[in-house]
Amino acid sequence: MERILLVEDNEAIVLGLKYLLEQEGFETTVAGRIEEAKKALEEKTFDMALLDVTLPDGDGFSLCEWIMEKRKLPVIFLTAREEESDVVKGFELGAVDYVMKPFRNRELISRIRNGLRGSRGTQEDEKLLRCGELRLNPETGKAFVGDREIVLTKLEFRILSAMLSHPGKIFSREEILAAVWDLYGNYVNDNTLSVTMKRIREKIGDEDGNLIKTVRGMGYRLEDKEA
Repeated sequence: MERILLVEDNEAIVLGLKYLLEQEGFETTVAGRIEEAKKALEEKTFDMALLDVTLPDGDGFSLCEWIMEKRKLPVIFLTAREEESDVVKGFELGAVDYVMKPFRNRELISRIRNGLRGSRGTQEDEKLLRCGELRLNPETGKAFVGDREIVLTKLEFRILSAMLSHPGKIFSREEILAAVWDLYGNYVNDNTLSVTMKRIREKIGDEDGNLIKTVRGMGYRLEDKEA
């Protein structure tokens, strides 16, 4: 269940909106003041914050700045302030949306879900190991070259993960063997490594060794495409 922090001091809005969010499956925590909101954010993990701009002890803009610095949550402003300068300021602070009151319930839920999807996409992107067009996701075990998904064995994935974590570093054969040692409960010998590296290059379209360089007498280096 996704958690939402609702920062709003109008009790009538809180009552209706909290009910709506919980009916839609969101666990909702309410804070009526900035300090109360900060305390909640320090005590619990949230997936999104819905902020009013005008609050009893300050404004939602300053709270948004704090959230972006401390928690990096997706933020949606819910406010009656419709001046263009306020809308622009909200987006410049990093908000994913700016919704005017009064709002339509179904539209708001749609905007919340869109904001959450965008946030998940960003988080997933941050988890990827990259080098050039090669991307690995350590959590899902998936690998891509450009838009093409490639199928790797556990051994191949583990070797590439180690090298992608340190692009530009020369890995001796001994270091690579140590990284994949006993993956299946068996010793991985030097010949197996040679065959595996050849197979990895074929799968990622690097038969010429432009991405995974062989450093004679030393080992292998993943070419740092960002350098």
